[in-house]
Amino acid sequence: MTELVNRYLAIWHETDADARRTAITEIWSEHARVCTGDNDYTGRAAIEARVAAAHDKWVAQEGFVFRPLGGADIHHDGVRIRWEMVPAGGGEAASAGVQFLLLDADGLVRFDYQFIDS
Repeated sequence: MTELVNRYLAIWHETDADARRTAITEIWSEHARVCTGDNDYTGRAAIEARVAAAHDKWVAQEGFVFRPLGGADIHHDGVRIRWEMVPAGGGEAASAGVQFLLLDADGLVRFDYQFIDS
């Protein structure tokens, strides 16, 4: 699970679109669903668009990085990742939250729920 968590967080920093697309197929199942407080993305193409938009805004334009807050919690097929978004050069977190992932039988993410704490 540590590898999955590391790959999950790394994808938001991936600058190469082809590498990002490949990583998405290695993390999310074909018909995966990602839910944020405001939006719902179903399927790898929609997830790819979501990851690219988040990367462009928060990483490329705003200069943030995403990092884990402690280790992941694993319960059956569920994984909870606590994270924070901080300036790449250091400083206070601009945001923090939790991703709750439900995995399929192949260990790919089937459902991905985001909760923003701050």
